[in-house]
Amino acid sequence: MTIHTPASTGIYDRFESEARSYCRSFPVEFSAARNATLTASDGREFIDFLAGCSSLNYGHNDPDMKQALIDHITADGLAHGLDMHTSAKRAFMEVFEERILRPRGMDHKMMFTGPTGTNAVEAAIKLARKVTGRHQIVAFTNGFHGMTLGALACTGNAGKRGGASVPLSGVTHMPYAGAFGSDVDTIAQMEMLFDNPSSGIDAPAAFILEPVQGEGGLNAASAEWMRGIAELAKRLGALLIVDDIQAGIGRTGTFFSFEKMGIVPDLVPLAKSLSGMGLPMAALLIRPEHDIWSPAEHNGTFRGNNHAFVTARVAIEKFWCDSRFEEEIATKSALLTKRLERIVAMIPGARLKGRGMMQGVDVGSGELAADICAECFRRGLIIETSGAHDEVVKVLAPLTIPERQLSEGLDILETAARQACPAHSMAAE
Repeated sequence: MTIHTPASTGIYDRFESEARSYCRSFPVEFSAARNATLTASDGREFIDFLAGCSSLNYGHNDPDMKQALIDHITADGLAHGLDMHTSAKRAFMEVFEERILRPRGMDHKMMFTGPTGTNAVEAAIKLARKVTGRHQIVAFTNGFHGMTLGALACTGNAGKRGGASVPLSGVTHMPYAGAFGSDVDTIAQMEMLFDNPSSGIDAPAAFILEPVQGEGGLNAASAEWMRGIAELAKRLGALLIVDDIQAGIGRTGTFFSFEKMGIVPDLVPLAKSLSGMGLPMAALLIRPEHDIWSPAEHNGTFRGNNHAFVTARVAIEKFWCDSRFEEEIATKSALLTKRLERIVAMIPGARLKGRGMMQGVDVGSGELAADICAECFRRGLIIETSGAHDEVVKVLAPLTIPERQLSEGLDILETAARQACPAHSMAAE
């Protein structure tokens, strides 16, 4: 497939900030989308293996969510409500408590923080410091938590941190699970530092981590490692913040990515697919004993997106009222693993990473990964990279993608990898 950049992109080149990024990898103009299919302005169709960076776990324009939103707007339902009581907000909260929290034995309260994930992370950090009276946060290598200054301080990526142009303080970065290989126990390393009064490392206000590091290269922590961090946090009197913004809402197979790991986080930032339809919505789940905010001590103008409440309610009612959706995700995850293992076998030194529908292939080189993704785009597949050196080709297809289309997209990925690898082998010689 030959990709032609439409003349209309001139307005973007002329007028949009240089900060734009995804459009540089996918230089076409999109005009419509349905489930896992994106349609360009000239009518060409692409399979979407990016899904808004996991903001569209239920695909584009789910018909039930769309109809509910249309009905809400037609009836003059509120669009913006600050944190006032509204019928849309009540309906969402009731179904979230009944279908998500109670079945998982969670009694967390829900704080609506603003439109994006970084808002939820900022609230979590701020609350942890308020609860404990401590300042320092422990974050982990390769972690990504957002682009505002507090969340960015917890983020590991040097390029993103450099954009702050100010010192990013108040965070100690520790090695994530497997950072030094599978034989090195990073929990033991941390315990040694915290137990040694001369280590220079003080007891923190909180530990913040992702069970699967989305932007960091699909590094996946084991249940044993997660329990070790939870136990260490408790022993130190620190809070446990599990950032489930990208890995949650079904992406790894269950609604929360930490389910069945034997932990109960103190604070859980949520965003991305929480709204169900890609509408801006973020929230922080808080264990009741930590909900010590004064009224308006932390707020945000757009924490009451009622359109998002409407679609989020429908998403839970449609997909999370029984086990069928989890079973569907498990089936597709197994197919994804099988097909990615074939690609791993093609590339010397490649590794399979991640879990659930959040998997990818570490091809060992950012240049090779970029070439594979570029070839995928030429063939009609939208897919991106992640990792410290952008070396991981990451599959984030909608969880609702039909198996036939998932296989078709993986066919394209396999063909692109096969085509890109010989070129790189010859270049190396």
